[in-house]
Amino acid sequence: MARLGQGDGMRLLTVPEWYAAKPYGTADAGVEAGGATGQRGGDAGHGGRGGRAERRRVRRGRFMAVNAEPVTVFLIGARINRWRSVRGWLPVVMAMPGMIKELSDDPNSGLLGYRMLLGPRFGEVTIVQYWRRAGDLRAYAGDTGRRHHPAQTAFWRRYFGSNGAVGIWHEIYSVRPGAYQALYGDMPPTGVGAVHGIEPAVPREKGGYETSTEPVYAAQLGARDGATRPPKGA
Repeated sequence: MARLGQGDGMRLLTVPEWYAAKPYGTADAGVEAGGATGQRGGDAGHGGRGGRAERRRVRRGRFMAVNAEPVTVFLIGARINRWRSVRGWLPVVMAMPGMIKELSDDPNSGLLGYRMLLGPRFGEVTIVQYWRRAGDLRAYAGDTGRRHHPAQTAFWRRYFGSNGAVGIWHEIYSVRPGAYQALYGDMPPTGVGAVHGIEPAVPREKGGYETSTEPVYAAQLGARDGATRPPKGA
């Protein structure tokens, strides 16, 4: 959950190991999602299910994220409106790495993983976070003993004095099991697929996708990553 990545195109850049935390996960124990390739931590930047190189390995073929678990997607972003007002925006920027690391180091926090995106305008940043449930997110935000609460209090204390030097926003989406789809073609496990795991996918005749054991797809996973998982309806 803490990295500087490669460009995603459209001026959106994935941010890789910036905070020296864990990539795509907070738990300290590796998690298998229904036998597919889960990436919820288990490697604090070294070792762990093939290490960094394995996590970044492109899976040749078409895959989809395992969606048997609910997920809460939390988008939070900031926009620097006046670069000269450093005292207005710098504390906001500096607070986020500490909160991400705090969550990453706590396997019970509920944070499953995240991606950081820069742009499209210079000075804008968005963090896409994946949580077990919205209640975990709200519990963290309201915990006076964790980093978020004092950072939020300090921000609102400076808010009017900074006269709009920095803008912030967030959105929360809670999604039930089976109600979301994440599809990947010739990609390493990414986003929710890196959190809940991926499995080979083929199109259904009437739309959508279903799991498959076709060699061109299944061979990319290997037995340890879930290639032996039977297709739905088998």
